[in-house]
Amino acid sequence: MKLLTDNIVWCWVDEGRNYKKLSAFIACHQKVLDKFLDDFCNYYRDLLPDQDSPNQQTADKLRYKFWKLFHTDSGYQQLDERKPLTLVKISELLYVLEHPELPLHNNPAELGARTMVQRGNISDATQTLEGTQGWDTFISLVPTTHKLGISFFEYIRDRISKVGNIPCLATICDEKSAFNPFGCLWVPE
Repeated sequence: MKLLTDNIVWCWVDEGRNYKKLSAFIACHQKVLDKFLDDFCNYYRDLLPDQDSPNQQTADKLRYKFWKLFHTDSGYQQLDERKPLTLVKISELLYVLEHPELPLHNNPAELGARTMVQRGNISDATQTLEGTQGWDTFISLVPTTHKLGISFFEYIRDRISKVGNIPCLATICDEKSAFNPFGCLWVPE
């Protein structure tokens, strides 16, 4: 990932799964873990409204709350060993405070990738490099056209027949993104 972009946003849902995997066998540890998971979910919920109306004061409070949540020892060893692993991801998890237009989780992207994994499990992948490239192209065209509100079949028909009624997807993306401006660091030069 670091080779593709300078900034990475970490998925809160994936991070939460790391804590749900912990197995507390002692009742007092289970209570500590349950309390932590409640606090984690409450913190996640606190991040959501900040995306609609971000301000520096709220961002500072959320940073402090993050530090407190992941820096406080609980007495449950597995949990206390897991927290520093999240703490080092503070910039990736809280990047949303600088760019509230970003999602807090990447579940839609993961669901899109899951289609390819399922297809690979069924057909045991492709046999040639060209087949893999074609597969990758079509598997990404389906959700892209869907997200842009274009019929995948009409798009393919337009491309095969070379009619040109439907502009290229890059043009459509540029047009649609003009109505959804990103943060100041995302403005094209």
